[in-house]
Parts: sequence; C-alpha cells; structure tokens
Amino acid sequence: MNYTPDDLQNMVFKKSVVGGYNEDMVNDVLDKIIEDYTNYIRENIELKDKVAALNEALQYYRNIENSLQKTLMVAQKTSEEMEKNSYKKSENIIKEAEIKAQQIINEANQEVAKIRHEYEDIKKKFYAYKSKAEALLLSQQEILKSMVEEQETGS
Repeated sequence: MNYTPDDLQNMVFKKSVVGGYNEDMVNDVLDKIIEDYTNYIRENIELKDKVAALNEALQYYRNIENSLQKTLMVAQKTSEEMEKNSYKKSENIIKEAEIKAQQIINEANQEVAKIRHEYEDIKKKFYAYKSKAEALLLSQQEILKSMVEEQETGS
C-alpha cells in the first residue's frame, strides 16, 4: 500500500507495553520521511510538468518541421513547374522566332525574285531600245549618206 504524506502524518502507532519504540524518535523519523516524501512528490510533479511542457514544445517544433517540410515541398514543386513553364515558354519563343525568321527569308527571297524579274524586264527593254536606237541611227546615217551623195552627184 502506498502512503501519502497526509497518511504518514496522521498515522498512529500502537504502543506495546514492553519494549515499545520511543515516541519522539519515531515522530522525528516520520517527520523526516514525510518531508522527504513531500519533496519527492513535489519534484515528481515539477518533473512531470517539465516533461509535459517539453512534450508540448517538441510537438510545436514537430508541427513547425512538418509545416516547413510541406512548404519546402510546395516551393520545390512550384520551382519545378516554373522551370517547366520557362522551358516551354523559351521553346515557344524560339519556334516563333524561327517561324518569323523563315517568313522574313521567304519574303526576302520573293523580293529578290521580283527584283531579278524586274531587272530582266528592264534589261530586255534596254536591249530592245538599244536595237531600235541603233536601227534609227543607221537609218539616219543612211539618209544622211544618201543626201550627201545626192548633193555630190547633183551639184
């Protein structure tokens, strides 16, 4: 049976007629036992309170750790998603740039072809004009020769 300090305080020992214990000594021993027992109980309660407080703090820090782990996972997932999106966006930018560059090249090639065609037309017109001018000059030269010959023979 476990005794509380109050049980020990209120405990009464029967006295035997012969060879009984000295009552003052027994009371002194019981007082010291009660005092020690009370201190042990108080210390035990304090230690239990400290253990409870430490368990609460431990739980608090575990909750913080769990929150930080979740936050870290969310941040990592967000980072991965941002990296994927950035990669996709850069791919799209590159594809758009390639398409635009190809369009510019195609337009430039069409412009070059148009200019070449115009050049060939102008060249043909130039040669036609040159031929007509030469023919005109030759015919004018022939007319002048025949006029000179007429003057020389007719005068």
